[in-house]
Amino acid sequence: MGRQWLHAKRAIVNLKKGQVVGKLVKEITVAAKLGGPEPAANARLAAALEKARKASVTRDVIERAIKKGAGIGDEKHALEHVVFEGYAPHKIPLIIEAYTDNHQRTAAEMRFLFKGGVLGSTGSNKFLFDHVGLVEAHHPDAAADLEAAAIEAGANAVEALTHHQNDDIPEGRAGGRFITDRTAVHAVSSWLSQHGWSVVTSELGYIAKTFPELDEAARAGVGEFLQALDDHDDVQRVWAAVK
Repeated sequence: MGRQWLHAKRAIVNLKKGQVVGKLVKEITVAAKLGGPEPAANARLAAALEKARKASVTRDVIERAIKKGAGIGDEKHALEHVVFEGYAPHKIPLIIEAYTDNHQRTAAEMRFLFKGGVLGSTGSNKFLFDHVGLVEAHHPDAAADLEAAAIEAGANAVEALTHHQNDDIPEGRAGGRFITDRTAVHAVSSWLSQHGWSVVTSELGYIAKTFPELDEAARAGVGEFLQALDDHDDVQRVWAAVK
């Protein structure tokens, strides 16, 4: 059984790797559609490309995704941006961003995944979140002053970010989540990149205004629910009122 389990475990790892690569390629396509094909002028694309290279996504795949998103290749971009709103178990509000080539199929699959929660209508809980710019980055100096960097970069606020919270932040480095105006994401990302920071995320997102209290059992249940959503191929981001 040991050998059989080893093969099964490898299959699971390979499946997960395939899902990650698929999401990265979709992120590159979407980033190129939203901000253009030049990484120097598109912070979200630059961050996506860095993640793709670390995941060993080939250059050909990356270039095809950029051309598809920017509408300059043989294939035109056919992904639709869809936002779902609802509640995880224990009344935890959440927002899901998905990119799909079949809205009806994705909506049906979301309804199935929400059997343990509540799938709401459009606008049902966005008022519980702030729609902001989010830039996550790390600096080789573990003692780097996050507050000073936020002020200089033009961010509105900053939170310390560890490897445990985001595995794109290497251990032993200063990590930060810089919260910006939606129009300032690229400017903040550019300043950080030019001053020794490595940007790993640069995007528009949602931050919950309040966070319900959860005990460990409830937190575990909510975590499993959110993971099932995140594992869906069309889901690109899950924003939830949980810390």
